[in-house]
Amino acid sequence: MPPDATETKRRILAAARSEFAQCGLAGARIDRIADRASANKRSIYVHFGPKEELFDRVVAQGLVELAETVSFTPDDLPGYAGRLFDHLLVDPTILRLSTWANLERPDATAGEAEAYRAKVNALTHRYGDRAVDVLALVLGMVTAWATASPSLRTLAGDEPWSSTRLAEHRRVMTASVETLQVTCGDHPVEPPQTDTGHDL
Repeated sequence: MPPDATETKRRILAAARSEFAQCGLAGARIDRIADRASANKRSIYVHFGPKEELFDRVVAQGLVELAETVSFTPDDLPGYAGRLFDHLLVDPTILRLSTWANLERPDATAGEAEAYRAKVNALTHRYGDRAVDVLALVLGMVTAWATASPSLRTLAGDEPWSSTRLAEHRRVMTASVETLQVTCGDHPVEPPQTDTGHDL
């Protein structure tokens, strides 16, 4: 009976996710992925192509899985932000992968863009052409604590990752998202004032 290619691919993707999250694209090694997956290097290239394509696949798959795990509620962005914050505390892997992707693969990939498209489309009815900006701001606020400078976090106290500190940050973060939702939702953007050069 021939080996199960589906199971081999699953093991490779799981091993690649761990390796890329830890080491990024440049630092990751195909031989380590092969060892973790109990597969040979050739099977990785056969199933997924070069390392760059495997990395893009892992990042896009992670974003899709995140979207399936954390329900997106366009009319309750603070609730979504809180759930996403909680999830990323428990499993920061996709945040690490996304950070590596931004550094090492700055050009948009079709898989990543598709993972965001449904959210942007859901926000468009309320925010119009500002939907992308709103989503970017929400995601930025959700990940602000994790991506802040360690030096900045230490100014919050001796235990920046304590449950008490995280709960307080979560409260401030969701309140900020609520303000964003109220400020931007269903309101036209005011045009900038033009200086006519005349005193009134």
